[in-house]
Amino acid sequence: MFNAAIDPAEVRARLARDGRVQVADYLQPDAADTLRKCLAEDVPWTLALRDGDQPRTIDNRTYAAMAPEALAALLRGVADSARGGEYRFAYDSYMMVPAYKEGRDPGLLLHRVLEVFNSPEYIAFLHALTGDAAIRRVNAQATRYRRGHFLRYHTDIDSTEGRRFAYVLNLTREWRADWGGLLQFIDGDGRVVETYLPRYNSLSLFKVPAGHAVSLVAPWADQDRLAITGWALS
Repeated sequence: MFNAAIDPAEVRARLARDGRVQVADYLQPDAADTLRKCLAEDVPWTLALRDGDQPRTIDNRTYAAMAPEALAALLRGVADSARGGEYRFAYDSYMMVPAYKEGRDPGLLLHRVLEVFNSPEYIAFLHALTGDAAIRRVNAQATRYRRGHFLRYHTDIDSTEGRRFAYVLNLTREWRADWGGLLQFIDGDGRVVETYLPRYNSLSLFKVPAGHAVSLVAPWADQDRLAITGWALS
């Protein structure tokens, strides 16, 4: 499934130097294409959003039945609530770990992906990539950013999960910088210090904590920004 040509020592050195790296051609081509197709066609998406003190989720059935006008108004409300610097987000999500544990959507390829991500072989590969032998497991969610979706500045700090590294496995065939949806790293002075375009079949990997955001997807974006994202956990 994974590209055997990846040099873990090179990735590890870049992580040690910069705290982040984007690895090109992370999956074998057929695996990337199959996983992209799953995200584009098979996933029963929910809408994850935060427009108040706590995050909430609109279930797949309710979300799929929403009129375009109602959805547009909802996204405007989430954006309005972000004024003043509040942590807010809106994007499509499929939480892979709860779905797997609950036996939902049998036959969905994402269940097998989660098993691979938590296999001894892959955990050992992450140890080699990161140099961090404390990694014990990987969580994951599928994400789909569409027009009007965004994720405001945050650091991924969580005292309950043992997050070591965050990752984004990008699965949109083509993406243009002016479509938004960019992973932006932000320093303590509020400056964007580096930006990752969601290049097809690339893995963005960075040490936690790290200030970052996903910029607003523009109204003229021609595609959805598809990815699997999550954390390597101790």
